[in-house]
Amino acid sequence: MALWRGSVYAGFFALAVGCVFLLEPQLPGSALRSLWNSLQLGPVPSPLGPGSPEGRLAAAWDALIVRPARSWRRVAVGVNACVDVVLSGVKLLQALGLNPGTGKDHTELHSRNDLEEAFIHFMGKGAAAERFFSDKESFHDIAQIASEFPGAQVLLCGPVGPKLHELLDDNVFVPPESLQEMDEFHLILEYQAGEEWGQLKAPHANRFIFSHDLSNGAMNMLEVFVSSLEEFQPDLVVLSGLHMMEGQSKEFQRKRLLEVVASISDIPTGIPVHLELASMTNRELMGSIVHQVFPAVTSLGLNEQELLFLSQSASGPHSSLSAWTGVPDVGMVSDILFWILKEHGRSESRASDLTRIHFHTLAYHILATVDGHWANQLAAVAAGARVAGTQACATATIDTHRVSLRAPLEFVTSRSEAGSRIVLNPNEPVVEWHREGVSFHFSPVLVCKDPVRTVGLGDAISAEGLFYSEVHPHH
Repeated sequence: MALWRGSVYAGFFALAVGCVFLLEPQLPGSALRSLWNSLQLGPVPSPLGPGSPEGRLAAAWDALIVRPARSWRRVAVGVNACVDVVLSGVKLLQALGLNPGTGKDHTELHSRNDLEEAFIHFMGKGAAAERFFSDKESFHDIAQIASEFPGAQVLLCGPVGPKLHELLDDNVFVPPESLQEMDEFHLILEYQAGEEWGQLKAPHANRFIFSHDLSNGAMNMLEVFVSSLEEFQPDLVVLSGLHMMEGQSKEFQRKRLLEVVASISDIPTGIPVHLELASMTNRELMGSIVHQVFPAVTSLGLNEQELLFLSQSASGPHSSLSAWTGVPDVGMVSDILFWILKEHGRSESRASDLTRIHFHTLAYHILATVDGHWANQLAAVAAGARVAGTQACATATIDTHRVSLRAPLEFVTSRSEAGSRIVLNPNEPVVEWHREGVSFHFSPVLVCKDPVRTVGLGDAISAEGLFYSEVHPHH
């Protein structure tokens, strides 16, 4: 999540500034850099001792992270924006008069009781999730209580309402057609590692998001966004918000997905399109996105839950696994990434644009690319891993006392075929391997022990990875 020049914390991707264009007239050749500088997370060498694995790893990253030969100058980001209200989940539920009961997942929330059960279900696992809240009045009552709660942070996360428009920096241009009369609120309930509520104890810090958001759910701004691109002439387009369609009817989803694909296809050839996925529960919608949208985009960003759900929805490898236990197995993750690129990515026999996937989980990241299309991916995966630690701890550089190395120190690169065995070396943290025309770059993450922020980490990771990536022109 980016800090624009005000003190306002602003959302970048999946909570992305919808229909927003990023410019930096003083710095030609670095549209994203204005964001990064204001984040103050740049590649400043860490003042670290040589001793600990964490210190050696952070120093190795700083040496590996080099700028690509060609940078993005203008980046268009759409199409899901909102005002995020971030606060303690337990405190909000207590303020709503709810007591800790038993956890139960709900694919859609209809009441305060559903909210409490779903929150407890995911807090118990320490897992992130996002759900649609169907009752408009009840949602607005909860949102009102949340936004006035002491200690709640109100963040920018486009359909741009009046408040959201005020929050935007001068370097962010909002097309007038995307202004609307009401802001869309998303409530983000955070919890810390080890936090307790009744019998419940969270194994990891994370967040549970819910909203009654019909504007983003209909992706109302997509056509406005795409039609603005001709004038703006970006050299990278970032899209998110497809998961918001889960609150819509099946018939609407079917029709709207076809329009989404048609819109993406209208983006001028040669401009890469990155799609950031988010938490979903509807297998049919996810399956349709895989088959219809993936071939139209160039790059994907996702986490371990989205990856497994995607494989389950489209009958991919390891889809019989119901959930990850502990740190997701590197070989299994690698198999699913390989399958996505082999089955739905670019090849000589398939008209697909998809050539890159940036996968992130708490302990490690993997960048998988179809050979011949991307450069500087070693630096890109390292930069994404480094920003995960600095963002979560809210520090300018990696503070080795506040992070820990939790990645598997040994792993195999595949479970479905004979993969190679890798032993991790903190002095050379980025591991590379190849499989039938696909390259994999793996980096461990230095996980923040006492995270200040859980919101938008995936977005910052994908953004940083893209910033350091270089795409080869279309052949």
